Amino acid sequence: MCGVIGILGDSIVAPDLWVGLISMQHRGQDAAGIVTYSGDRFHLKKGKGTVQSLFTEADINRLIGNVGIGHVRYPTIGAGDPEDAQPFYTNTPYGIAIAHNGNVINYSELKSWLIHHQRHINTSCDAEVILNLLALELEEKSIFDAVCGVMDKVNGSYSCVAFIANHGLLAFRDPHGVKPLKFGRRDKSFCFASESVALDTLGYEISRDVAPGEAIFVSLKGKVSSKQIKKAFPRHCIFEYIYFARPDSILDSIPVYEARFNLGKELGKEVMQLGLKPDVVIPVPDTARTTAQALAHSIGVPHREGLIKNRYIARTFIMPRDTRRMEYVRYKLNPIRYEIEGKRVLLVDDSIVRGTTSKAIVTLVRKAKPKAVYFASSCPPLKYPCFYGIDMQTRQEFIARKKSITEIRAEIGADELVYQSFKGMLKAVGGETSSNKTSYCTACFSGKYPTKIPEREIRRIEKERSQS
Repeated sequence: MCGVIGILGDSIVAPDLWVGLISMQHRGQDAAGIVTYSGDRFHLKKGKGTVQSLFTEADINRLIGNVGIGHVRYPTIGAGDPEDAQPFYTNTPYGIAIAHNGNVINYSELKSWLIHHQRHINTSCDAEVILNLLALELEEKSIFDAVCGVMDKVNGSYSCVAFIANHGLLAFRDPHGVKPLKFGRRDKSFCFASESVALDTLGYEISRDVAPGEAIFVSLKGKVSSKQIKKAFPRHCIFEYIYFARPDSILDSIPVYEARFNLGKELGKEVMQLGLKPDVVIPVPDTARTTAQALAHSIGVPHREGLIKNRYIARTFIMPRDTRRMEYVRYKLNPIRYEIEGKRVLLVDDSIVRGTTSKAIVTLVRKAKPKAVYFASSCPPLKYPCFYGIDMQTRQEFIARKKSITEIRAEIGADELVYQSFKGMLKAVGGETSSNKTSYCTACFSGKYPTKIPEREIRRIEKERSQS
């Protein structure tokens, strides 16, 4: 899961790209990058680290040009080395720069195919594969036909923003629209971004979402052209609404805040059905805060901030190892004893993946001497790998795949454990309640993937993930 932004403006765009990336820093904290074009050359700065730590004022001043692309990275393919940071660019044909959010499942196959066709692949990042596929297609085809050629070959999720030198800004999204991509306009400037919050922050009026399977091209003169390249049933990533996106974003016409609030109401029904009677509802900050507030209201229990977050600690979900997640929970959260001691506490978190973070949180809260600790997950049990850009790619890492709810409760040390129902989740986010009709990708819960994934690819990804 990454964040991308592309701007074609009437003045220097690097400062706006920097601000846009800051607003989407939650989407990736491993690396960042900006590339601009000044009419005769590309100007690039990228590397490991957050946006604020990586870019200096001198860097921004050096990135001249009225068109550019930015990226924040959360690695799912490759080792996350500095050279894997995006954006990427190539000199032929035209000169093309690209940044992408998603995950190319058939990366190894495409990499071998490109090398056979005399395209040099220098990194282990799948964005470089998409870039070279697009470059090959553009040698003989028009822009939209070239995008069609890319879509014919790539299996996976991809929301891409590219700049073709001396031509214009291009954006396209995979046929299922797994990853989000917004389009906005401000006077004579145009912007594509992963989340609407970036457009809001920069003062752009949101025009619409880039549709699944659609390509939009903005020429240097500001002419906007679009084409539905391929059409498939939408399968938007439901985990965006549960965890990844900012609550003030709107993705594919669904406000993230509203979805999380509805998740709380639906989760409240599960709590009441179990007959739990907590004294206080406490969110695990920050993504579960809205859900916990709605849950508390629905069951008539006070909502309190019982865990204070150190905002200088990264998101634990995207930490690469369980030991680091356990350590960072201690650094990240501190309990307010007054709100916890002697009370039956219901903790609300967005999800339980491996169980290590949940266990660390319950252990931390118990040090404040509660009467009981209940734990609630705003989504159903996660059981299946994600091959579309979320860091849970092996079947072995899901605690719910190997253990019953009773066993998970014991493992994390809670007195009671409550999961959201699958039906309640779909209802909350605005999808139909029938799993074969929903417009969301729910593969991590149901095992039903939007695209066909060969078993050999699953084994390869799991092997690479285990080694890394």
